[in-house]
Amino acid sequence: MAMEKPVGNACTRLAEILCFLAAAMEYPQRSWLTPAYWAALEGLLHEIGSISAEAMFPSYPASPEQFEGLQVEYTRLFINAVPHVIAPPYGSVYLDGDGMLYGASAERAKAFYRQENFELRGSHDIPDYLGNELRFVALLLEQGREAAAELFLRQCFRPWFGSFYQRVSRESRHPYYVVLVSLIDFFTEEEEDHGS
Repeated sequence: MAMEKPVGNACTRLAEILCFLAAAMEYPQRSWLTPAYWAALEGLLHEIGSISAEAMFPSYPASPEQFEGLQVEYTRLFINAVPHVIAPPYGSVYLDGDGMLYGASAERAKAFYRQENFELRGSHDIPDYLGNELRFVALLLEQGREAAAELFLRQCFRPWFGSFYQRVSRESRHPYYVVLVSLIDFFTEEEEDHGS
């Protein structure tokens, strides 16, 4: 994909995109996976100069079977599969050596949240969950705290996301998830990684 980052009010737009991608990585539900969502994804791909969503998924989600197929693939990749979950969306699984949740990576993310005066909403929320980390960066960007957002990405998010990204890219049976993790990779990597 040939991609270019959006221009204009970059922090606000990047925060919107990260919130969108965090939501897109939730379990597929008809309540949010709507034509409007699909149009937003296609608009994002168009905005960065990538091929269109329609070209990648020409009939999605035209039938209940296709929608269920997306749910099945989500479950296989991120929730459970035999003999193990393929790509758990939690930093501790990749960084802490034992493959378990809520390890040192989660504690580092939680400490960073507190340092920046944020707390997770629920006591059972896992700090280094992909969606929580993306939403946190978006909140920092919305407040104009770009340096803190970049530091969090460098210290907490990017160290594990590459392994997650590779697993999803290698193991996914549906292009939708490969596109999503590619977009997350693009919008969270440092500028110099783009060769600019």
